[in-house]
Amino acid sequence: MEKKVDAGALTGVSETALLTLNGRAHQARHPDAIIDDPMAIRLVDAIDFDFDKFGRRGQEMAVRSLAFDRAATAYLSTHPSATVVALAEGFQTSFWRLSSALPEADFRWLTVDFEPIIELRQRLLPSSPRITNLAQSALDYSWMDRVDTGNGVFITAEGLLMYLQPDEAMGLITECAKRFPGGQMVFDLPPTLVKKFAPKGMRATRRYRVPPMPFSLSPKQLAGLVGTVPGIRAVHDLPMPRGRGLVFNKLFPAFWQFPPTKQIRGAYTLLEFG
Repeated sequence: MEKKVDAGALTGVSETALLTLNGRAHQARHPDAIIDDPMAIRLVDAIDFDFDKFGRRGQEMAVRSLAFDRAATAYLSTHPSATVVALAEGFQTSFWRLSSALPEADFRWLTVDFEPIIELRQRLLPSSPRITNLAQSALDYSWMDRVDTGNGVFITAEGLLMYLQPDEAMGLITECAKRFPGGQMVFDLPPTLVKKFAPKGMRATRRYRVPPMPFSLSPKQLAGLVGTVPGIRAVHDLPMPRGRGLVFNKLFPAFWQFPPTKQIRGAYTLLEFG
């Protein structure tokens, strides 16, 4: 039996990469799985970490990844040789899911994250000539110089922007819109009430508190980015994919689209750059 790799050195926002991985892998193992993610299962099994400290492993992380996959698949279906930039990718395994969904595509992949995450990804995940890893902050815009824009650019910021300060998050969005005309960017945000009622982060279990999330915007505020941020030509409020059971198959997706509650829920947002 191979020795597991210790991930105990990850702290703060970087540690949330383990939380989301654990939730996604758990859902991929479920007999009635809502996501096909064997690489996530492989990762969890290879990492030495006390995953139980995170508590419940609901469908939220898998549902979010499905929303991102659908947006990426739509873009890559018409730009099969594009470059995908995965900002603060953590232990997402999107490259392998999308490669399986689009076997004829030859998109390139650029992972941007802090050095401890990159080091673990390189030890634990298969290498590919199509994948480039950059050990740096997404706020160090030098990664933009490494992006091949010739065949299209699709940027993902899954579980990133909410942990940034508002000026940092908006600065990143603004710079992406400026640098990558014709490209797209997808990201998620929590409900705007989170930063008000949990300024020190949310207690998940007795042993774990999710870090503070100082940045969020309502769907209405996000729609207003058109015309206020140069280069953003369209904002799409993405639907919540359906999960398993009454709550995730019926209630949450309906709540997501219900006009009276739409402005108080979180968001999966796709930006088109012009």
